[in-house]
Amino acid sequence: MNRFLLSLILLSSPLITFSQQHNLNFYLEQAQKNSPLINKNKNDTKIIKLDLQQTERILKSPVISLESGILFAPIISYDAFPSTFDVVSNGSSNYTGYDLGITNGGQYQIYVSVKQPLLGKINLKSYTQKADISRKKNENSTTLTVHEIEQLVGYQYILCLKSKAQIKNGKAILQLIDEQLNIMHKLVDNAIFKQSDLMLMEIEKQNKALENKSFQDDYKSNLYDLNLLCGINESTDIEIQETELTLKPETTASSQFLTYYKFDSLGIITDQKISELKYKPQLSAFANAGYNATGIPTLDHFGFSVGMNFSWMLYDGNQRKLEREKSNINLLSQQFEKDHFITQKEINLNKIKNQLKALTERGIILENQLAQYEKLYKVYENELAHGLVSVMDFKNLLKDLTAKRQEYLLQKMEKQLLVNSYNYWNY
Repeated sequence: MNRFLLSLILLSSPLITFSQQHNLNFYLEQAQKNSPLINKNKNDTKIIKLDLQQTERILKSPVISLESGILFAPIISYDAFPSTFDVVSNGSSNYTGYDLGITNGGQYQIYVSVKQPLLGKINLKSYTQKADISRKKNENSTTLTVHEIEQLVGYQYILCLKSKAQIKNGKAILQLIDEQLNIMHKLVDNAIFKQSDLMLMEIEKQNKALENKSFQDDYKSNLYDLNLLCGINESTDIEIQETELTLKPETTASSQFLTYYKFDSLGIITDQKISELKYKPQLSAFANAGYNATGIPTLDHFGFSVGMNFSWMLYDGNQRKLEREKSNINLLSQQFEKDHFITQKEINLNKIKNQLKALTERGIILENQLAQYEKLYKVYENELAHGLVSVMDFKNLLKDLTAKRQEYLLQKMEKQLLVNSYNYWNY
């Protein structure tokens, strides 16, 4: 069997024992479930609904209140000697105090009042539009957050896969060294190789084992970071399952990224509509019933009153014009940001496609080089078994083979990272 194929088979066997396995979908689900942003967006949607209900009650529902008040305005009268302190004036002409019209017994009020807006239904339409846009914008924000999570978690997952593949690749190299050590022990016993040659190979094995230990540490560290992204509190005694990301077809529909700008612009327009409601006529009806009297309280001043309030702002220093100009400027800013994003998106997609093309070409070259290294390794293996090649030459070849496998592995992981980035922008 070809040595390269054998090493790939060895890569499929675990180096260490894991308590359980998780795949990419598991981490994506956990990240969405534990995302504070998604949770906040859900609560914000509920608040938007409650805000609209509150506004509807303000604009359409009557306000009923109980009102009461007592006013005393006593005077000090000098009409007689000595002067007197009068709570209720009897028509004094020489006194200290308010005008007698105010001091004539004070004022006594206690009644129930009702105020009913009459044009609230017309004004509510703008607030309903604002709430609908805010809700859709919030839903779009949640969608973009989920997409952002997919990109971030996918990136970190690939880093974990890279560390895992490096561990397995290191194990395969260690297995090759063990095979040669078994052969060399016999050759040393037969005086074909020196003891120092055997020691060199054992040192090389220790170096590879140490290198593999660093790969295991990297795997645990990357897995900790993955757990941190997903809000998972568990040990790193987990084996992540293999996955192969593929390019998603180019989107023909409107980008979800651009939908954000759409709702943002609609929000500015609706805010302007709400701002202009204060320039429309305002009409409300009111009524009250109860006790309202001046002078000494008696029981014959119970009654009621009804009326209407009308207001219409005619001039406020051209603030309306200024608000419209501010809204227009905000819309221009949104359009500029949108156009800039479209340009960024196209540049990033083209850049990634070119990088993927270059990596694919490089991958073909690396595969051919690996095949040549495997053939050369087989020749060296036979020559080493007969003592026809030095241990140093064999060790150097082993280093070159390890480095080439590492380069091939990194090329594959880099390609996966680019696919992950392409799928992020192509949305």
